[in-house]
Amino acid sequence: MKRLKWPSWMPVDPYIAALLATVGIAALLPARGTGADIASGASTAAVSFLFFLYGARLSTREALDGLKHWRLHVTVLASTFVVFPLLGLAGKGLVPWLLTPALYSGFLFLTLVPSTIQSSIAFTSMARGNVPAAICAGSFSSLAGIVLTPLLAAALLGDSGGGFSADSVVEIVLHLLVPFVAGQALRRWVGGFVTRHKKALGHVDRGAILLVVYTAFSEGMVEGIWRQVTPWRLLALLGVEAVLLAAMLALTWYGAKRLGFGRADRVAIQFAGSKKSLAAGLPMATVLFGADASLAVLPLMLFHQMQLMVCAVIAKRRSRDTHDESWPVSGVRTAAGSRTAAGTATRSG
Repeated sequence: MKRLKWPSWMPVDPYIAALLATVGIAALLPARGTGADIASGASTAAVSFLFFLYGARLSTREALDGLKHWRLHVTVLASTFVVFPLLGLAGKGLVPWLLTPALYSGFLFLTLVPSTIQSSIAFTSMARGNVPAAICAGSFSSLAGIVLTPLLAAALLGDSGGGFSADSVVEIVLHLLVPFVAGQALRRWVGGFVTRHKKALGHVDRGAILLVVYTAFSEGMVEGIWRQVTPWRLLALLGVEAVLLAAMLALTWYGAKRLGFGRADRVAIQFAGSKKSLAAGLPMATVLFGADASLAVLPLMLFHQMQLMVCAVIAKRRSRDTHDESWPVSGVRTAAGSRTAAGTATRSG
């Protein structure tokens, strides 16, 4: 039987389309009553399983070997957990005339989320950058995010974090950190299985995230919080996120040059230090924000799609200009072929 392929002319990656379809289903058929309880329990179990798989996949030896390039990793971590949050805090001035308090909380949360792994690798490889450094940088960011994202959320979001409280920290530990540590501890026995069935487990990853999205947006529909968002507010949010992404792409590229990194390392720093992980952010948001998670994850979902499209264009251009150190981010023209890299990168972003 011939396998169906996603049409090349479609501007949205199939997984992003699945996410949007899940949001639509939650809007039309939200889980209520007992169904909501079942969906919530299944979502919690799926989140724990996701982080168990993350732990089982991460090679401790590779992570330790990557520490040799510590300056690059410190730069990426600083971009992800220092510069991004500072820009997020600067966005406070946009409330309430441009962003609502709820949308701003989601916007600030996206700046606290760790970087991606697979998309960083895919774009770094396409742009002929330092791929091993991108692998380690993405892994370190994801690992650090399990601890740093909740701590930063506690410090910066406070009461605006919906259901965020001291109990949320306990839930993070139980549902995210403990499964991750268990995956690391059992990697000796399950690591081979996870590697051999990487493709099948990738579908499990994406299915679990879709379940998390459905549960979060169902709760939002039942609570009626979507009435708070107007088309104007969504356009404003997209504009703010475009400015944020452009700023981070420029800061990571030119900042890395000022720090003395070579071209290959600058490529890895830019792609690992300018993006945010939907796969890590969604589960954390459901724990931190509770019933308000649907609005909290909206900025992250929009930013995720935007970063894939823009970084795919940049990576394609840079693959042709491997010796050009000076071209500006804003000077890139969209290429139709860039969607291929974006599609590859979405699978684990």
